[in-house]
Amino acid sequence: MTENYVFRLRYLVVIKRLNYNTMTDRIQNSAYIRLVLLVVSLFVFTTGFSQNKQELEAKRKVLKSEIAQINKLLTKTSKKEKNLLSHLGDINKKIEVRQKIINLINDESKAYSNEIKENNSEISSIETELKKLKVAYAKTVVRSYKSKNNNSKLLFLLSSSSFLQAYKRMQYMKQYASFRKNQAVEITTKKALLIQLNDSILLKKSAKDSLVNARIQERKIVDNEKAKQQKLIKKIKKKSNKYKREIRKKEKQNRAFEKKLENLIRGVITKSNKKSGKSTKQFVLTAEAKKLAQNFVANKGKLPAPVEKGYVSRYFGQGKHDVMKKIDVKSTGWHYTTPKNSKARAVFKGSVLGIVVDKNTKLKTVLIVHGNYVTSYRNLEKVTVSKGDKVETKQIVGTIHTNNTTGKTILKFGLWKNAKPQNPRKWLFRK
Repeated sequence: MTENYVFRLRYLVVIKRLNYNTMTDRIQNSAYIRLVLLVVSLFVFTTGFSQNKQELEAKRKVLKSEIAQINKLLTKTSKKEKNLLSHLGDINKKIEVRQKIINLINDESKAYSNEIKENNSEISSIETELKKLKVAYAKTVVRSYKSKNNNSKLLFLLSSSSFLQAYKRMQYMKQYASFRKNQAVEITTKKALLIQLNDSILLKKSAKDSLVNARIQERKIVDNEKAKQQKLIKKIKKKSNKYKREIRKKEKQNRAFEKKLENLIRGVITKSNKKSGKSTKQFVLTAEAKKLAQNFVANKGKLPAPVEKGYVSRYFGQGKHDVMKKIDVKSTGWHYTTPKNSKARAVFKGSVLGIVVDKNTKLKTVLIVHGNYVTSYRNLEKVTVSKGDKVETKQIVGTIHTNNTTGKTILKFGLWKNAKPQNPRKWLFRK
């Protein structure tokens, strides 16, 4: 068997494996596509994970800020018997927020675990492909080495029966060299990806360990708060009947005043109906009022808080009292605990519908109408607006009262559509 014949046979084997020109392109393209898909999938997953992680970190930061505000606004005279309920409420709130932080840390930790698992899976897949590539590449190198004689290549071309066949053989030789080069590039790229994934895993494991330590610290704090909680509960239980009577009395007064606000709004609706000659349970709006209402709705979820600083200490709806669990409490809005001398501010532009005085506490409530929506700012010591005044977004409407016994400064904010209370959660912007 002549050298020329052997060389031709080797090239025929290569040609058969590559299925001529189209097969060569297919192999090279598929290798390239696999690499691109791998890099893109890693980028997409990492980007998605990073965004999710940033969201969790942002939420945790907000909760940390809320904890700091709660600590600043704690009942300062907690040892007094009158403030036991208030102080226990503070502790309950802190435990609630701390538990949310722990839950977020758990979510972050799970995200890291999933990322590490995905990376390990990719590493395993790449290592398997890398082994196959190295074996194939080794075989290609051996074949290339055995047929590296330039004379053999020249003879292979010169032995062609026609110019067209010689041209095709030259193209096959180029493709073979290109295929070998692509194999080397793919091996190098996969090695780089392996290094990147391994480094990424080390970083994520370190971050996960930090989260585990943070969770341990948070649990210690929660355990400490729960110990304080139990001590206070024991003290309160000794005079539980007395506290229950006080809570029920306040709840009764609160509901009566909220009903008064609702009736006042209904009365205004009735007057607007009489003027227009219509009979409906909703505000009859002028063109200007209708536009205002549309703008109010357009800002749903973007309205600013009615206080500059503070946290929500009580939410909308009916539930159990945060201390006396057997007592049902109801709120038609949100209660904001805020620093002393804080001001209440309008959440949107509108006009002052009225100012209502609570006969039990002598404190004031400002009602602002925004088309067929009404916002209420309750528990004000002083007001800086009058009935009929036009107000702008974030304009100060009054100073919030500070309770002499508890030292707490609480604004009771409400939002109504016609005369029906709405949950502020859907309307106010929250970080």
